Amino acid sequence: MTKSVACLLLLVSASCLADNMTVDKIYHPYVLANEREVEWRLMSSNTDAGNLLAQRLGYGQAFTENKSIEFYVIGERDSDDNFTVSGYEIETRWMLTEQGEYSSDWGAFFEIEKQDSEANYEFSSGLIVEKELGKVSATLNGILSYEWGDTAENELEIAMRGKVRYRYLSAFQPSVEFHVGERFAAIGPGFMGTYRFDGQKQLKWEASFVTEVSQPGKHHTLRFGIEYEF
Repeated sequence: MTKSVACLLLLVSASCLADNMTVDKIYHPYVLANEREVEWRLMSSNTDAGNLLAQRLGYGQAFTENKSIEFYVIGERDSDDNFTVSGYEIETRWMLTEQGEYSSDWGAFFEIEKQDSEANYEFSSGLIVEKELGKVSATLNGILSYEWGDTAENELEIAMRGKVRYRYLSAFQPSVEFHVGERFAAIGPGFMGTYRFDGQKQLKWEASFVTEVSQPGKHHTLRFGIEYEF
């Protein structure tokens, strides 16, 4: 896994090249065989430009023992305060190592997004690493994104997302998470939990509230997600 570590460190050291940074989901490297899931995510950001609201609704399933695919419909609130479909996304996650096989668990994800009203696209790839130290888990995502299209600038972006969480209970795990780019850095508290039912059925939830620390001003982002696996 030495090469994988080197790749992630390159992403981290190059994060100063990022142009834009969006607070978003922090991925874990695990995929369950035969899993299916329905997911809903919400992000609300208060900035100098006003309140920005976006949601994602997705369905996904594993198609091999270590790979899954998910489809999302993306909605955003426009300048007239109307909530409309703004785009679509396809995402694939790949569990690179078995859980506990090495000192850290590794995964990757790839996603492509298309705007609904414009022929604009964004392709992202990410490397995921998670390490457990007793009841503490540390997760890091290194992400490389490229935008292109009719009205989009051809632009390469690099970013990091990560969190450190304490596995207090399965249903309640507090954490601290961060999101970093060239002109953006935010940090704040988070929480997540899992409720398990029969078989593979389980309900996962997560929430965080991060504050930008890279610039003066009060820019906050609330992130919430809920996922049902069956």
